[in-house]
Amino acid sequence: MKKRVSINLLALVAVLFVTVDASAQNYVLLGWNDLGMHCSNKDFSKIAVLPPYNNIRAQLVLNAENGTDVVSSGYTVTYSIPGNTYSVGKTNFWTYAQQLFSLPAPLSPNIGLTGNGLTGTMQPDGNGFLATGIPVTPFQDTNLVVEQPYQLIHLEARATETSRLLAATDVVIPVSNEIGCVQSGCHASEQAILNAHDEVDGKFNRNGPVLCASCHASNALGTVGMAKAKSLSYRIHKEHADKLDKLGRNRSSKLDVCYHCHPGPDTKCYRDVMLTKSKKVCQDCHGNMANVARTIEENGRRPWLDEPKCGSCHTARYSEESGKLYRDSKGHGGLYCSSCHGSPHAITPTTEANDNLQNVRLQGFAGTLKTCTVCHSTQPSGIGPHGVTYHKDGSSSTAAGYELGDIYPNPFSTGAGSSAVIDFRIPEDADVTLQLFDATGRKIATLLDGKQSAGYHTEALDLSALHPGVYLYSLQTGSYRETKKLVVMH
Repeated sequence: MKKRVSINLLALVAVLFVTVDASAQNYVLLGWNDLGMHCSNKDFSKIAVLPPYNNIRAQLVLNAENGTDVVSSGYTVTYSIPGNTYSVGKTNFWTYAQQLFSLPAPLSPNIGLTGNGLTGTMQPDGNGFLATGIPVTPFQDTNLVVEQPYQLIHLEARATETSRLLAATDVVIPVSNEIGCVQSGCHASEQAILNAHDEVDGKFNRNGPVLCASCHASNALGTVGMAKAKSLSYRIHKEHADKLDKLGRNRSSKLDVCYHCHPGPDTKCYRDVMLTKSKKVCQDCHGNMANVARTIEENGRRPWLDEPKCGSCHTARYSEESGKLYRDSKGHGGLYCSSCHGSPHAITPTTEANDNLQNVRLQGFAGTLKTCTVCHSTQPSGIGPHGVTYHKDGSSSTAAGYELGDIYPNPFSTGAGSSAVIDFRIPEDADVTLQLFDATGRKIATLLDGKQSAGYHTEALDLSALHPGVYLYSLQTGSYRETKKLVVMH
């Protein structure tokens, strides 16, 4: 089994330390990757699932006396990856890239499909900056054997006219080569996989290299594929569901099922607070493999574009923008959700120290970026993110009012496990009772009973013993009472 070498953070911070102009300390640079992990084949001679292709976003916050602004015009953000300066030779992608992607000419060494390299300038993108298709590999220059999936990318923001350094940060640029049908131990060789495929309209190169997405549509790569072949996500999950779903008998083994491909048991890319605190596994949000395939085939779900959302579990106050996924949504002050909370599957604090580095540097502790004076010159008053009121003395309180959120998932399926969650909000400390009733009003169970502090709460519920049917759940505290409906299915 492969092993990862941990990076000495203290040494790395010393190497990456950049002196920022003292007069420019009113700028804060926030960076993140758009996903918790980017996967890539290492060998492209037979089958290509995903190329080297990593995306990084950034936002620059101007902390001025008259307010706080997210700025982009007149500023330049550059990137580099310390200790990882080339990719040719770490993978054979450049040998086959032209053929795989039908390019008019070979790719230049160490340049990716979008024209970006391992160092470069991010492009303005709305009120932020974006660099796509960075062709990074998980191998540092000094170690071409052991993967480093959670390396850091260094970002610097400068005034475009003067090139004066305003702010800098270091964030994870996640990448793993562990993805692969052979690496997972399921298939003997990639040639055997090619041999097992049927030709579709005579369009199949049985000797390779073959880009899977050339036949199987992939929203990740923007390919339409062939109708007969169906999408890559559908085919992979459909064809392997009967072989892998039955292995997921408990929380740990359910994770192992997904780690066969996403991207592997060594990388362990799902590492965030929902795993460590809420104890959620992949299937709690996505369903099992059969469900992933079924929602594509029967419900028309678009892989990569229609995915689980925060608002499905939490109250509307914690939801994404309408019609957008978490990774594309913005909230407080025009900041992306990820700028404060981290990337999907890497919501801070995570089990990887490098994921937490940016927020530790900015506010002194890991987790959500929630120290107001990181971005504001003075402690603001009034309602802030997610309905929290911040006071001049630094204390905070929840916005007034009661709120009963929805149980998620709803409808709840007893066949999908017993995990369910509910959100509620109370404006002051109080005794809270949460009860469950059947459709006739007969009390079935008391789900919560006791003293709760003011603010938002998320509670895990065990609903595994419920029979299919319609139920009512009710929250009562003092004179406030609210009731909502729950549907339970097999």
